[in-house]
Amino acid sequence: MTAILVAAPVISIVALAMHPAPDVWRELTAYVLPLAMIDTALLLGGVGALALSIGAGTAWLISLHDFRGRALLLWLMPLPLAIPTYMAAYVYADLFEPLGLVHRTLAVWFPLRDVVAVLPNLRSMPGAIIVIALVLYPYVYLSARTMFQFQSAEFGEAARTLGASRWNVFWRVSLPMARPALAVGLALVSLETLNDIGATEYLGVRTLTVSIFTTWLNRGSLAGAAQLSCFMLAIVAGLIAIERYGRRNVETEFSAESPRLTPRTRLDGIRGWSAFAACLLPVLLGFIVPVLFLLQQSFRRGLLANFDLSLGRDAFNSVAFATLATLAALALGFATILAWRWRPNLLRLVAMNISQTGYALPGLVLALGLLTPVLAIDNGLNAIAGWLGRSLPGLILVGSGAAVVIAYVIRFLAVPTGLIKAGFERIPRDYDDSARAAGAGQATTMRLIHLPLLRPAMLGAVIIVFVDCLKELPATLLLRPLNVDTLATSIYQFASRGSFEDGALAALLIVAASIGPVAWLTRFSDVPSGPA
Repeated sequence: MTAILVAAPVISIVALAMHPAPDVWRELTAYVLPLAMIDTALLLGGVGALALSIGAGTAWLISLHDFRGRALLLWLMPLPLAIPTYMAAYVYADLFEPLGLVHRTLAVWFPLRDVVAVLPNLRSMPGAIIVIALVLYPYVYLSARTMFQFQSAEFGEAARTLGASRWNVFWRVSLPMARPALAVGLALVSLETLNDIGATEYLGVRTLTVSIFTTWLNRGSLAGAAQLSCFMLAIVAGLIAIERYGRRNVETEFSAESPRLTPRTRLDGIRGWSAFAACLLPVLLGFIVPVLFLLQQSFRRGLLANFDLSLGRDAFNSVAFATLATLAALALGFATILAWRWRPNLLRLVAMNISQTGYALPGLVLALGLLTPVLAIDNGLNAIAGWLGRSLPGLILVGSGAAVVIAYVIRFLAVPTGLIKAGFERIPRDYDDSARAAGAGQATTMRLIHLPLLRPAMLGAVIIVFVDCLKELPATLLLRPLNVDTLATSIYQFASRGSFEDGALAALLIVAASIGPVAWLTRFSDVPSGPA
């Protein structure tokens, strides 16, 4: 059932794409698709390269070096994950606009210069690349750091014995060994970039995601949007293939005689301060600046003193949708992995793998694919009610917000499935056998053994899924009921009207809800260094 739920949107999109749309498709192929493909490729390449440079470089500095301020950076480095891409775009576009804070400040310092001419134009492809990479680099950082800090000392020692410098050791030893982790982090960055619609639309970059959005809503062509979505699904498949290719045939052997971790090199003086500054800069730009801007706007506009009741309603909707989706995803993920553990077979293996592919579906494509099945169910329920002589219930799934919850579950089901699977792998099957020998049934074994041991993994899944649901914009924007907003859609609407500052408090609420989970992810991230 879980595999069918995840696969249904893809099947629906392919079926919609089969419908002819010659008039719209002729215009799309002539004017929309070529530019959208070029912009999408440029954005993916630029964001990937910049996020890889920032994430891998800072992970190497923090994992293999010791310097003043390193302990603080361990907690700060992942915090940009708490800032959604669309929120960062709104903040920086406001800061760098002709009458924004940066312009006014520089005009005071350099009154005789044309300040506008020297300021970067963030409403452009380079601006979008920089802004998106600054909040997505932690995906690369977290995955790369896991590999760097567990590398054996013998490899670097052998390279230095042959005369390699520290830079050569990083470039020729540490970086190639971290290739699998870098491939995973880069794939996550690319998928999140494809999923974005708020930042790219606001900064004027016409990606495939934006083109699908405008084709669906502005041109009124569902078939044309589905056909563009097929191109996006092909790109997603390509990204996954590249990620698998990046991890191909990579095995790291550790010496059984000397399983020492690489000792951290002490950096003092200017080198230590330079390393600290290099790591602090992306945190400053990706987290601290947006948060300070939102705080300043909230106090300046009196959003705290004059609390808008509509904001409370939007927050309630966000929490309600996220809570229902989190509980449903946790239950489905647990049931899927438990079924595989109890009776493993090929069918359940395929179903388990399919259930973990939902995260690869961009939210906009997912919403488009869900629309037809959800409306079909609603129409079927109305037909049954009419056949029974009852009053027609109307659009139950769409009108109640259930479609939003279903979209959240499909998109983020990979998180609880993956974490619970990893948790089960740490529970020896001997425990199950011992419980069975003692006369305990499967339900008793699950309640007394599995659930207590899986509590950390399930708690992590709950935290991550809940926060991801709060930040999700594309699927929420298109599937929410009429006159129902969440914090994310409220921020989007403020930005669309050119008054993003009025949504600063809503943005702060999302950031505040995300900081704790992001910090939780780094709680056990540091390991003792090997002996020098």
